[in-house]
Order: sequence, then C-alpha cells, then structure tokens
Amino acid sequence: MAVQFSGIKSEHEAVRTKAGLFDVSHMGEAIVEGPEAADFLQYMLTNNIKNLEPGKALYTAMCYENGGTVDDLLVYQLEEEKYMLVLNAANIEKDLEWLRRHGTENVSITDISERTALIAVQGPEAETILQKVTDASLSEILPFRFAASASIGETGNVLISRTGYTGEDGFELYCRSGDALYCWETIMEAGKSRGIVPCGLGARDTLRFEAKLPLYGQELSADITPLEAGIGFCVKLKQENDFIGKEALKEQKEAGLKRKLVGIEMVDKAIPRPGYGVRNDDGAEIGWITTGTQSPTLKKNVGLALLNAEWSNLDQAVAVDVRGKAKRAKVAAVPFYKRKK
Repeated sequence: MAVQFSGIKSEHEAVRTKAGLFDVSHMGEAIVEGPEAADFLQYMLTNNIKNLEPGKALYTAMCYENGGTVDDLLVYQLEEEKYMLVLNAANIEKDLEWLRRHGTENVSITDISERTALIAVQGPEAETILQKVTDASLSEILPFRFAASASIGETGNVLISRTGYTGEDGFELYCRSGDALYCWETIMEAGKSRGIVPCGLGARDTLRFEAKLPLYGQELSADITPLEAGIGFCVKLKQENDFIGKEALKEQKEAGLKRKLVGIEMVDKAIPRPGYGVRNDDGAEIGWITTGTQSPTLKKNVGLALLNAEWSNLDQAVAVDVRGKAKRAKVAAVPFYKRKK
C-alpha cells in the first residue's frame, strides 16, 4: 500500500468530508473453526466472544500472561463454529504462532491472508457510493455487523462489514485476492461524482490518530497493556472464564494504573514526534510520545503519550524533549476528533 497518492493532507480531508478508498490487503486474516473454537477464543482473547453470533464482529486484544499485548484484532463470527480473525500485518506470523501454541485438536487455525484482499471505503459519502455497486442493504449493516456474501458489481462472495479505523463511517470489503483490482476500480468509478479519492497509509495514520484509535507498535506493545492504552472496554475482567493475562490485568487495575495514554497539545511551536521523551518541571522523564503530528483537522501540533499516571490530568503542564530542547506542552482531551452523528 502506498504511503500517499495525492498527498496526506488532501487525502485526510477527503475522508473527513467526502470519501476515501484504502487498499489494506497487507492485513492478515485467519479462520478459527471447530467444536471448541468459541471456548478457545474465549481463552485467547480479552473480550467476551460469547456475545458474538453469525453476522457480528468484535474488537478485542490478545495478551501475554503478564498482561502485555500480543495484538489488537477483530473477530468475525461467520458460522456457529467458525470465526475469522483480522490481524495486524506486522504481527501475522507471531499471532498465528501464539494461537497455534495454545490450540487443541478440536480447533483448526488456517491462515488465509494470501488469498484474501481487504479494501476499506471511509467517509460521510461511503454508504452512498458503495450502495451503487452492491446488492447488500448497507443501511441494515449496523456498526460491528457484516453481510457475509455480498456482491460488488459483477463479482460475489464479498464480506462487507462496518467497523472502521478512521473515526468516520465506512465499510470494509473482504474479497478474493484476484477480485481486488476489479472491486477497487468499480468503487472508484461509482464514487467519482461524490469526490472519492484513493488514500494511503499516511492518511490512514493521521485519521486513526485524531480519533485516538491505537496502532500496534506505538500505543500497544508487549510492554503496554490494553488497560494502559485506554482500550479497557474490550477487557472483560468480570466474566467468569479465564483468559491469558487476566490475572495480571486484574492486579494492574486493582492496584491502579501507573501509566496512562493521554493527549498532548503543544504550547511551544514544535511537533511531538513518536519516541520523543516527555518531562516534568524538574526535567525528569515521565513518559514518551507514542504518536504525534500536526493534526490536519485541528491544525494543531498534538500527540498521544504514555505518561506516569500522576502527570496525566487534563491541562497538566509538561515538556516534550524535541531534539534536546524542552518544548512546553499540556495534557489535552482525547479523542482530538469525534464524528458528529
């Protein structure tokens, strides 16, 4: 996938105001099926898989025993004993190895990444554009629901879901790899009059960042738990069953989080880049920037930072270490952008 086509800022604006089309086929997909598939996933993942049914999707995390994050992912229940997992591209091999290490003879795990393409159409015009070329009734696909076997133009067997990773409304299309170019061109043609543009990874990153949607390797990692990253809503500590990392996460929550993911807004003229240290008044490091840039929507220099909890209060004054110089900043409310319903 290209980093950009016409430019990150113009692509970002198109998604916020009209529509953008992303080829995210680098993501991984795996089928988990069998008579023990639900129990297996319930043990492997932090969210409650028992809340699923065919046609529903779920956002969740997968953790190590110490609570660190293996990955954050989506789970689609395709059939009674069949699920599709959507994995972050850089984690495909690691995730599959972790799943297979804990698998049983009554659970089958199949990597379908190479034969599966993923295209996402996002933005306020997404539904209008996509409805022109599909037989699925898109208004009936609610958030975190999907149509399992829809058409795009003259091709069929496309799974269309409504989850999103931009802060905007939109749809994801899972199709056969050989059908990807046709689906792409069909949607682009249908969206010409509505201002659709092809978008790259650059705009995808700025869009998800403004909406405070985490990126593995930055807001989440083996050293950062889902609770610290602010996605505790998908960690079901009160459910009866055990899952890997549950005890460590429970202890972390009961003891009180020592680190929190917060928003940072620069006061001085500087951009908070990923990896920059964040310091207190005494110059002691209290955390670091996980993602940062000039927000195309807000036109402000902002970032996400993992900070020691005592420095995470709104409007707390801090300093960002920008190439050895302390630049004034403050803790800011997140998400930086929230779509108007």
